[in-house]
Amino acid sequence: MSAWFRTFTPRPSAAVRLICFPHAGGAASSYRGWAELLPPSVEVTAVQYPGRQDRIMTDPAPDMDALVRSVTAAIEPLVDRPVAFFGHSMGATVAFEVARALPRELRPALVRLIASARKPPHACEPLAPEFRGDEGVLRYVAGLGGAGAALLAHEELREIALPVLRGDFHLIDTYTYRPGAPLTCPVTAVAGSFDTSCTRTQAEGWARYTTAGCEVRVLPGGHFYLETAAKELMALVAEQLDFPVPAAR
Repeated sequence: MSAWFRTFTPRPSAAVRLICFPHAGGAASSYRGWAELLPPSVEVTAVQYPGRQDRIMTDPAPDMDALVRSVTAAIEPLVDRPVAFFGHSMGATVAFEVARALPRELRPALVRLIASARKPPHACEPLAPEFRGDEGVLRYVAGLGGAGAALLAHEELREIALPVLRGDFHLIDTYTYRPGAPLTCPVTAVAGSFDTSCTRTQAEGWARYTTAGCEVRVLPGGHFYLETAAKELMALVAEQLDFPVPAAR
């Protein structure tokens, strides 16, 4: 397995591999435990961006293009069966760009893109001036909520997280969508019911990026609804991949 990917629960005989792209400041561990909530026919593999956790000594990507090129170059061995991409927040943009960058021979294996809590590419904007600098970034993250924001209250953890956040917010700030051919796989856009950073109406804009149809779904919660509505999200993911949800234990 490449340094770029983590599979916490290997399922060599799974019919579909779900490749998950973390949010800004996030890591592959964000998706630890997902496999247990999904059918055994789905294997969950998470992308590990450089500069965090076990890749803390690796230089972060200088821009979105460089990150996308690196992930795309490493992903080919994982496309040995049908794959779906799930990206949350910044991760949705990375997943979309990787989907577009896949070599032509690999594109038919991509069966779905699930874009979570993220405006469509043409609507992505740099951070507002009040969210510049370390204090501004911390205010922005605190406003989004989630477990990661709570951890930033601890000084030692904040010092570890800040370089990662700086790098990821630089990727967001400097990202510019370049028009191109739409995807040929279906897209599912998911929004939190009270997430002001990506409303249902904004999520509907993902429809222009595929020729195979776009479904928009809203789940209860804010920007990090996936932490508080995990079972609902896993049921949705399983449904979108056409597999039955595991029975409740």
